[in-house]
Amino acid sequence: MSPLGLHIPAAAVALALVASTAKGEADKAKEERLVLPSGMEATFYEMLWDRPGQGLTYRFRFVAPGFTGEEEFDTIMADLEYLCTTYAVPRLANVGPVPAQVVVSLADRESVFGVIDPDVKQVFEAYRIEDGTCIWEVF
Repeated sequence: MSPLGLHIPAAAVALALVASTAKGEADKAKEERLVLPSGMEATFYEMLWDRPGQGLTYRFRFVAPGFTGEEEFDTIMADLEYLCTTYAVPRLANVGPVPAQVVVSLADRESVFGVIDPDVKQVFEAYRIEDGTCIWEVF
């Protein structure tokens, strides 16, 4: 019985605790500052997943307020690979089945996935994961 005299099944209580813990971990991740090889600071924004024609894909989205999209190609690629290797890969075991692909994006602000916003500066790259390493998949 709950304090209000209601009978709450144990499974419902367990599910609520798991959901609460997952939300707490996501909130904590959003507060974590990641210093990129370029020197910019980024924060984790969200992780999305889907199953396009090529298999399961996890999308790790990050925000770096100082990002302009005009940084050197090699600088951007180093930052994206760093986010894939040091942030995404260690979390793959905790999110479910191994994906066919991981997509890492970096933007200057939060945005709605799939909605075009010309004011958002954003880049993304796809990687396959082999032996815990991110291998760039050229689009």
